[in-house]
Amino acid sequence: MRATIMHRSHDVRIENVADAAIKFPTDAVIRVTRACICGSDLWPYNDGPTPGGQPMGHEAIGIVEDVGSEVRTLKRGQLVVMPFAYSDGSCQFCDEGLNTSCVQGGFFGSPDVGGAQAEALRIPYADGTLYPLNVGPDDALMPSLLTLSDVMGTGHHAAVVARVSAGKRVAVVGDGAVGLCGVIAAKRLGAEQIIMLGRHADRIVLARAFGATDIVSERGDEGIARVRDMTGGFGVHSVLECVGSEGAMTTALGIVRPGGAIGRVGVPHYDGIAAKQTFFDNIVIGGGPAPVRAYIDELLPDVLEGHIEPGRVFDRTVDLDGVPDGYRAMNDREAIKVMVRP
Repeated sequence: MRATIMHRSHDVRIENVADAAIKFPTDAVIRVTRACICGSDLWPYNDGPTPGGQPMGHEAIGIVEDVGSEVRTLKRGQLVVMPFAYSDGSCQFCDEGLNTSCVQGGFFGSPDVGGAQAEALRIPYADGTLYPLNVGPDDALMPSLLTLSDVMGTGHHAAVVARVSAGKRVAVVGDGAVGLCGVIAAKRLGAEQIIMLGRHADRIVLARAFGATDIVSERGDEGIARVRDMTGGFGVHSVLECVGSEGAMTTALGIVRPGGAIGRVGVPHYDGIAAKQTFFDNIVIGGGPAPVRAYIDELLPDVLEGHIEPGRVFDRTVDLDGVPDGYRAMNDREAIKVMVRP
C-alpha cells in the first residue's frame, strides 16, 4: 500500500510500504477515506522527523476492513472516526475521559503504528479507539466529522481547560485550524467576547464567521496592550493557547486576568513558565493532548445538526500524490488545513 513518510526536513515522500494488517487480536484495519495534514505536522517538517523516516498523519475517517478476534463492538464495512491517539477504553484514565493518558495507549503517526496519510492503517485497541458513525462515506458532513479526530476536539479541550462559560471574555492565540475551532468552542460555550489574535486575512474572515467578536493582528507587547485596552485594562478570563511557541505563551500570560485560566493545546516548544506571576495572580494553566475520543459524544450532535461547521477549516483537498505540496502550502500559509483523500 502507499503511505506518507517524512525523511528529513521538507522531505515528504509517498512510498510503497507493507500492507496494514492485524497484528494483535484487539486490532482493526481501516481503509482511510479522509485524512489531513495537521499544524503539528509542521514541527517535524521544519525541525526534522524521527530518524529513519517517520510515517505521517494522525487524523482520519475510514471504513473498517478487518477486525481481530477479540474486537467486539466493530464490524467490517463500518464508517469510523479515528482519534489521533489510540486507547483501550477500559483503564482508569479512559474511564475518567482522559484517553490520551491511557495506560496502553499511544499516538498515531509514529513508526510503531504508522500514519493516517495512507491508504490504510492498523488500529490498536480498536474497540476503545474507533468511534462508529451512522452516515454515508460520501456525506456532505464528512469534513466536519473529520475534525472530530483532532482539531475540533482540541479547540474544545482548550476552551474547557480555560474554563470558558457564559458571559466570559476569551482570547484565542493562534489562527490555525485549532485556534479557529477554539473560536467555535468558545462561542458554543457561551462566551460574551471572543478575541482572535491573528493576522491572516482568510483566517480572520473565518474566525468572524465562527463567532469572533474582535480581531487583534498586532504581536508581542503591542498585541498584549491591545487586548488589555479592549478589556478595561484587566485582561480576559480565558486564553486558548493554540500554537505552542514561547511567544504564544508569553502573549497568553500577558493577556490573562488575575484569577483567569490558560488552556494550552499547542505542543510546547519552550521551557518554563512565569512561576511568580501565575502564583500571585492565581492563574490556572492546564491542557495537553486533547482526549478527543471522550468529546465526540458531546460534539457530534452539533455537527450532525449543522449547529457548528468546523469542516470549513479545510480549504484545500489533495490525493496522496498531492500530500508533499500540501505540506508546503500549509507551511507557506497558503492553506489553513489540507484534507487528504487517498
